Amino acid sequence: MPDLLIAGGRIVDPAAPLDSLRDLRLRDGKIAEIGEHLEPAAGEEVIDASNCVVAPGFVDIHVHLRTPGFPEKETMTSGTHAAVRGGFTTVACMPNTQPALDDPVVLRDLSEEIERHARCRVYPIGAITRGRAGLEACDFAALASAGVVAFSDDGDTVKDSQLLGEAAMRARDLRQPFIAHCEPEEAIVARDLAIAARTQKRWHLAHLSTAAALELLRGARAQGLCVTAEVTPHHLTFTQALFEARGAAAKVHPPLRSEADVQALRTAVRDGTIDAFASDHAPHTGAEKSGDVQRAAPGFSGLEIAVGAYAAALPGLSLMRFVELLSTNPARILSLDAGSLAIGKPADVTIFAERPWNVDPATFASKGKCTPFAGSRLPRRVLATIVGGLTRYRAAEFAA
Repeated sequence: MPDLLIAGGRIVDPAAPLDSLRDLRLRDGKIAEIGEHLEPAAGEEVIDASNCVVAPGFVDIHVHLRTPGFPEKETMTSGTHAAVRGGFTTVACMPNTQPALDDPVVLRDLSEEIERHARCRVYPIGAITRGRAGLEACDFAALASAGVVAFSDDGDTVKDSQLLGEAAMRARDLRQPFIAHCEPEEAIVARDLAIAARTQKRWHLAHLSTAAALELLRGARAQGLCVTAEVTPHHLTFTQALFEARGAAAKVHPPLRSEADVQALRTAVRDGTIDAFASDHAPHTGAEKSGDVQRAAPGFSGLEIAVGAYAAALPGLSLMRFVELLSTNPARILSLDAGSLAIGKPADVTIFAERPWNVDPATFASKGKCTPFAGSRLPRRVLATIVGGLTRYRAAEFAA
């Protein structure tokens, strides 16, 4: 593993906190040194990061890698290649796979697939119910021992409130949070917050999309409830008008909302109500994203546009807050050893800059080419992604 010196960049690390021009040295897969005007060591590769931001590697806690079971949509190779192109050194993969991530044997096989083919760190999210069928709770302790970082039936809501409450009690003392898939949104947010309050289980709300859900979250926080929430690029940007215009290609769950909801989400990011950005990367085949709206699959490919889309939706958002939402907070929510450039931490680094670029889905590494951002010009771009000290992605114009 080559030693690496990232020189002249603006290091932004909310965990420190640090926002200053510094050099960063990576050695043996760890953060080794931060300082001014560090001299390159013999044989050390140097990346000139002048006019760039150097941040702790970005973490996406809501990604569908479609492994196992759906290689026509995405593979571990294509999905994690998309991740590093998008600046993500770590992703957490959802369990709506075939078979579902509900058993240690399935997780063992997935771990082997990750070891063979992943280009970034991948952490599995285990199911709440067996087969995600909503009928029987999983063995949470066994799944935790097998390496899951959270529990969710994402893609489906656990409809049986009694079952969910009993499951939360059984998992209460585990560090892994429950992640709620909230549809219909306000009713399920209210129900899940009530269960979280009763059981004292840590809870995370996925892809919030309405102003009313945000008010429920604020109320729960005021009562001292341990609950976090995320927002997606598409819900921060587009309204139901796009769905009305494009039909199947703009179908997503939860659906695109009103302009008032979009503005409420942007306000919630700025005032701290929202804890994390999450792409909800959901690749599908072209056939699944065309034709009849009722039969079309919901979701978009989001990993490769996320950084630019967030910047476009939230102009003027401080870089400290931007990195916090993409790195520090997601790592904290899932208790990952990530989100920091402290000495001795894993050498996971994202380098980005204010460089406008045009979204062309044909160039995506992801197999899924459907995005509502197609043709958009986004203001911020990832230039390099370093995972464990290894450069996993480097933009052509940023090459040595």
